[in-house]
Amino acid sequence: MSHDTHTQRVLNLVNQKGMLRPSDLAIIGAPRVVLTRMTASGLLEKTGRGIYRLPSNQGSEFESLTTIATKVPQAVFCLLTALQFHELTTQLPHQVWIAMPRGSHTPKIDCPPVKMVQFSDESYSEGIDLVQRDQIKLRVYSVAKTIADCFKHRNKIGLDVALEALKDARAQKKATNDDLWRFAKICRVANVMRPYLETVG
Repeated sequence: MSHDTHTQRVLNLVNQKGMLRPSDLAIIGAPRVVLTRMTASGLLEKTGRGIYRLPSNQGSEFESLTTIATKVPQAVFCLLTALQFHELTTQLPHQVWIAMPRGSHTPKIDCPPVKMVQFSDESYSEGIDLVQRDQIKLRVYSVAKTIADCFKHRNKIGLDVALEALKDARAQKKATNDDLWRFAKICRVANVMRPYLETVG
């Protein structure tokens, strides 16, 4: 098969997926060397170890999230990163916060810097929203789940951040008290959250 055919197939695939990993080439039967060639000729851009995209696709604000979602499909964006995603914090985290199942190893990602938190059972699997950005599916905890997580991890991120998020979420009607209670119980922080829920409720 000619270079041109491979190149066109790779371009079609990257257009469809938003980002490519070398392993994606198996689907279209193209050799991995095509990626190197296309990067050298400026048709593709390498954005991290084993991640390629179209150069015209200048990174959106979600670029660091889509990079991680492509490399670590089981990662769920949580805590400060989820707050930022839901527009519930003035903080700009310099790391991307991800939740992984208990016992996971920290993923090896050079850029962006990742902060991993391990969650067990329901506190990992419940409250995940699937959101599409730049043609990539992102797994982000819902507003109510994120707020409960912030109370649970208040020692890491600060109680003030959790309180600010709770007040904003209630003011902007982004989370109901019922949802907040449900996740407070799942994350085992019902007693911690109760007084705050009563005052903002």
